[in-house]
Amino acid sequence: MNVGLLTGGGDCPGLNAVIRAVVRRVAAAGGRCTGILEGWRGLIREMTVPLTVAETHGIVGLGGTILGSSRTNPYKNPETDVASVRAHFEALGLDALVAVGGDDTLGVALRLHKDFRFPVVGVPKTIDNDLDAADFSFGFDTAVNIVVEAADRLRTTGESHRRVMVLETMGRRCGWIACYAGMAAGADYILVPEVPVDLGRMLDSLARRRQAGRHSALVVVAEGARLEGPADPACYPPRDAPGMPRPEGIGASVAWIIENRARVETRTLVLGHMQRGGIPTAADRVLATRLGLAAADLALRRRFGTLLTHRGGQIAEAPLTAENIGPRSLDLAYYDAAAASFA
Repeated sequence: MNVGLLTGGGDCPGLNAVIRAVVRRVAAAGGRCTGILEGWRGLIREMTVPLTVAETHGIVGLGGTILGSSRTNPYKNPETDVASVRAHFEALGLDALVAVGGDDTLGVALRLHKDFRFPVVGVPKTIDNDLDAADFSFGFDTAVNIVVEAADRLRTTGESHRRVMVLETMGRRCGWIACYAGMAAGADYILVPEVPVDLGRMLDSLARRRQAGRHSALVVVAEGARLEGPADPACYPPRDAPGMPRPEGIGASVAWIIENRARVETRTLVLGHMQRGGIPTAADRVLATRLGLAAADLALRRRFGTLLTHRGGQIAEAPLTAENIGPRSLDLAYYDAAAASFA
């Protein structure tokens, strides 16, 4: 059996562990793997590389993805690109495809399966932890640990200069990274998309902290949080490309508000893609390996049109549906726990 393997969308720590696990399980069953380079773009342009046990040895701890990635969606040009995907899949002699990605990558897999019975198995992936298929997705733990380390460092310099430090995290439309990392770092206030931003409450909280003799503070802001009404040009995020918002800038807006309304020197740090890079944590390596092995098993059993789920610590098979790859918001029980420590 010849199993194709691609990684699409934003990269995250743990992708190479998935690749390694799929290759090993398929090879043990007497099959072989073909790596598709740069996500769906690789099938459109027939860009591939052979994947063997020897070539994937030692990659479990590498960040990023040895296959490369892109946000290419063949359904944006269906008449040419979807046809190319199908033609090259046949030309490469592939029997199955394991697609590792988030909602966009898996959305393409879903459409191909519905439209053409494409033999695909989906593996959910995102540092943002915002896919309904998983309680926790690989890459999330690594991203949180990177944010916590940065927050701890900001805390010390903030205390030295008696400043408020605002740390902006990734997370797209949800606040998992900001909430988890903010709680772990003991943030003095956390702003997430799921909770309406109450600037008055935040400023009162920071004021009470200063009145109690604590002259610095750490505020963690999820990039998807939104202010009510304009505060500063930074409120309006730039865009990566037409139709692709890049929700960055909320941290600068919050810092501007704190400095101008509370009259406290404030600094901002936007971690950005630092949260995607570097070596995966042990937890992410283990989860990614388990998912890779399970994905290979489904492909070998020809269980196509399926998606792996991770719930309650268990990995299981589920139908590849729009509902299962839909968005998942922050569980507000976590935010309530974090908010209990706000001044």
